[in-house]
Amino acid sequence: MNQYYNQSENQRQTAEHDVILRGRKSLDITGVKQVESFDNEEFLLETVMGFLAIRGQNLQMKNLDVDKGVVSIKGKIFDLVYLEEHQGDKAKGFFSKLFK
Repeated sequence: MNQYYNQSENQRQTAEHDVILRGRKSLDITGVKQVESFDNEEFLLETVMGFLAIRGQNLQMKNLDVDKGVVSIKGKIFDLVYLEEHQGDKAKGFFSKLFK
C-alpha cells in the first residue's frame, strides 16, 4: 500500500492519487486530503490533485482512513468530476449553503 503520511514531518505526501471503480458499485480513492461534504447522492472530496465531485444513488461511505488519505464509497456511481480550483471554491460555497 502507498504511504500517504510522513510520520517524521506529520505531513501528507502529495505523490499518489488513485481512483478505482469496480462495476459502478464500489469506489476506492487514495490521496484524499479532506471530505468536504457528502450525502446519499453526492460527495465532494479534496484530493491532492484537486476537488473531486462524485454523484450517484444510495451512496455510502464504506471506509475513511484520514491518516492514509483513503476513502471507500459504495452505491450506484453516476459520475466523477474534477473541479478546477475556482470551481472548487464555488462548489464548497454551494455545498456549505446546502448543508446548513
